Amino acid sequence: MKVQLIAHTEQPDRIVAAAAKLCYSKSGAIGLLEGLDEEKSERFVNMLSEMGHESPIEHASFTFAIEGVSRSLLAQITRHRIASYSVQSQRYVRLDDFKYVTPPAIEQDPEALEIYRQAMQSCAESYEKLTELLKERITRQLVEDGLSEKEAAKRAEKQAIEDARFALPNACETNLVVTMNARSLQNFFRLRCCNRAQWEIRELADMMLAEVCRVAPALFKNSGPSCVCGACTEGKMSCGKAEQTRERIAAIKEGSRRNG
Repeated sequence: MKVQLIAHTEQPDRIVAAAAKLCYSKSGAIGLLEGLDEEKSERFVNMLSEMGHESPIEHASFTFAIEGVSRSLLAQITRHRIASYSVQSQRYVRLDDFKYVTPPAIEQDPEALEIYRQAMQSCAESYEKLTELLKERITRQLVEDGLSEKEAAKRAEKQAIEDARFALPNACETNLVVTMNARSLQNFFRLRCCNRAQWEIRELADMMLAEVCRVAPALFKNSGPSCVCGACTEGKMSCGKAEQTRERIAAIKEGSRRNG
């Protein structure tokens, strides 16, 4: 898995502070920005966090390039609807010898790993056979309809992989670009940095948290699962590892601070 913050609101802490101050000031946002240095911005963002005043943080947005995650993860992350997604298409991209994600529990069990590899190989072979079979038949039909052999083959491949992709597994790797505002990210981290989140999306959330803490440390100072800054909200479903979770999230933020 690879995660990189490729774009973000310039001076996000300062923009959020100015937007929040505007709610309580007679001055306009431009004048308020001029009076905000890094220290004042951080102090005001911290105050917003303590007050639970979240709407101003929507003015800061962050765009991530994400590579090498499974289609299973894609189904999870797109449940976070206040976001923008661009995903590598299986309709237009032919996945010869596709890469796939292997769950750690399977990777650690030699017998399970061998079964898993055989399943992935079977999917790959089925995908290739379906693609070629459909492409050949559709090409013949298109040539009979008057298209040239070259144009018919080009169109036929697109139609063939569109249907052959149904044989691809959830494990199949994909790449995507995701944009979220800071408020949506706060919610994302609260749910997906939690130990109860599925392992792959938790790993992704941790990596995304590290990226944003590097450029907006004040804004994401208290980000993470609910147990980071208070009591666990999972009730009977709590993992019971609040202290270890706090240490993990603190290490992520400290690493971002050093590398920022």
